[in-house]
Amino acid sequence: MSTPYPFTAVVGQSDLRLALLLNAVSPAVGGVLVRGEKGTAKSTAVRALSALLPQVDVVPGCRFSCAPGAPDPACPDGPHEPGPGTARPARMVELPVGASEDRLVGALDIERALAEGVKAFEPGLLADAHRGILYVDEVNLLHDHLIDLLLDAAAMGASYVEREGVSVRHAARFLLVGTMNPEEGELRPQLLDRFGLTVEVAASREPAQRVEVVRRRLAYEDDPAGFASRWADDEREIRARVVAARALLPKVVLGDTSLLRIAATCAGFEVDGMRADIVMARTATALAAWAGRTEVRKEDVRQAALLALPHRRRRNPFDAPGLDEDQLDRILDGFPDDEPEPDPEPEPEPGGPDDNGDGPDGGGQRPPQDGGPDQPSEAPPAEPGQEPRPDTGSPAQDPEPARADAPADSPAAGAPEQAPVRAAEPFRTKVLSVPGLGEGAAGRRSRARTAHGRTTGSQRPRGQLTKLHLAATVQAAAPHQKARGRNGRGLVVRKDDLRQATREGREGNLVLFLVDASGSMAARQRMSAVKGAVLSLLLDAYQRRDKVGLITFRGRGAELALPPTSSVDAAAARLEQLPTGGRTPLAAGLLKAHEVLRIERLRDPSRRPLLVVVTDGRATSAGELGGDPRELSGRSARMLAAQGLTSVVVDCETGPVRLGLAGALAADLGGPAVTLDGLRADSLAGLVNNVRTASDTSRRAA
Repeated sequence: MSTPYPFTAVVGQSDLRLALLLNAVSPAVGGVLVRGEKGTAKSTAVRALSALLPQVDVVPGCRFSCAPGAPDPACPDGPHEPGPGTARPARMVELPVGASEDRLVGALDIERALAEGVKAFEPGLLADAHRGILYVDEVNLLHDHLIDLLLDAAAMGASYVEREGVSVRHAARFLLVGTMNPEEGELRPQLLDRFGLTVEVAASREPAQRVEVVRRRLAYEDDPAGFASRWADDEREIRARVVAARALLPKVVLGDTSLLRIAATCAGFEVDGMRADIVMARTATALAAWAGRTEVRKEDVRQAALLALPHRRRRNPFDAPGLDEDQLDRILDGFPDDEPEPDPEPEPEPGGPDDNGDGPDGGGQRPPQDGGPDQPSEAPPAEPGQEPRPDTGSPAQDPEPARADAPADSPAAGAPEQAPVRAAEPFRTKVLSVPGLGEGAAGRRSRARTAHGRTTGSQRPRGQLTKLHLAATVQAAAPHQKARGRNGRGLVVRKDDLRQATREGREGNLVLFLVDASGSMAARQRMSAVKGAVLSLLLDAYQRRDKVGLITFRGRGAELALPPTSSVDAAAARLEQLPTGGRTPLAAGLLKAHEVLRIERLRDPSRRPLLVVVTDGRATSAGELGGDPRELSGRSARMLAAQGLTSVVVDCETGPVRLGLAGALAADLGGPAVTLDGLRADSLAGLVNNVRTASDTSRRAA
């Protein structure tokens, strides 16, 4: 086993280390979710924590790590006789993103259970992590049903396996730690709430700190054992402090004033539910124990709020997590401070004496104690575009010339680039789904064959049996009972009789947005409404666990503004900064969508796409393709339809006189057209059926 990177050698990252240590002191805090960009020492710090946890005493031979003094009465390996235990280090168990449900909770040997009537149970990762750490890297990429099982076990302290009338329960109390990169997608708000604390980490922009990170990392890779030995004293000191804080924790008093501050803080920030209050109380108590005190003070409540509340204030995926510290101070200062004054000597920071830099993989969100502020510099604001000018007959910014006598919004005119406008308020949309039955990643949009859902039939198992179809198994075995010499009440079942249940649920799709950003869309009121509609569809895609992509077209071509990703908020950010102007190369946009979908089909063939075209349907430029713009766009649309692509056209044309070009484009694509007003949930009745009908018609015609 390789030598882990020492916890105390992590440079900087004070909030991350403090959150991990507080959970080591009091696992009841509820775990930690670490959010940050790649290369910010998230995984390194988590893996290093296990060396600081005290050893645990276990019953010899128990696969579920029962404590000798208080064994689990329902332990599958029990009952356990009283006796001395065996000490072993606390485990850190990693849950891979691609793990199966059986690997997480354990599996029953269905064949032995039916044929022999025994509970042959193979423990899963939850059993291995009991009384230790369960670490989930890239937790935002974990399937929803695994996250539900994981968080239920963390909340109840036990894992339950129910399979065809056979039940197994075992204790599963562990420190849950998840890491994620927000660029790859967010967790659902209700799942975020189940993590006790959340820490945001970012890479340092201070050269001296980055140099120290590189120096320590290279020294560790050259000689892991020697590097760890240089930090052994600091590791022992932190380990002893964790043990002392655990012993002190039951003696810490949480006074009425502190409880009022906690309740007022959660109410002041409009946090949903009561879990935040409980987590804050436990965190403040752990902070006091970590500092060696037996009473909770105002600074403990403040620090607990900074760790426990930011992720609970998000109302939608486009809200950045965070907490207004000025508002927090005003709330806390509204109560009389009748608690003892802080000690004159400051408490030492967790993490060793050399706490002045960045993480070993390049990240730190706090400045060094002696180096002054270390705030990442904000990106410069986007260069404002040119404001609309009166029509003077001058050429547009697009390279193609425009007729001087054409109106600014006519198909023949090029328009100057406009500054980005803000999106209108998002609204709830109707569900757009892909027809048929897919087999893609679990989600909430289109029908699919999944591991979870309603049972629709049975089949012979391919590989290991996971979901037994009991009736089908009995039906397959029944005709052979006489030939097998059945002479009792039991059913003689063989492996060939076993049947796997087939189930139907929902899948997530790839929703590719093709947005017209040409001059005909440049009217500020129209573009604001268009962005609001796309933002509404993005919010719907987030809730349905889709991947999203964004293509824009204007001027002479199309641009992939955002490659397909699970990060819906990244798509919203790109949309917010989208400028408009120039001619309308509709064909270039459709061909770009064809190329993006072709590549994604190779990467993830099971994820079915849905194309959402947001345009008024005008095609005024062939761009670099040459030829008639309308003919090119119609030909490109029919090529996409011939491939069986499901599409929806959002018609952005406004005004009393409408040309109906978006409807013609929708007919070529084989999908429905819907207006911006019709996209709302209360006025879009029957759109799903229209999508299916149009797609089926297109396939029959092809």
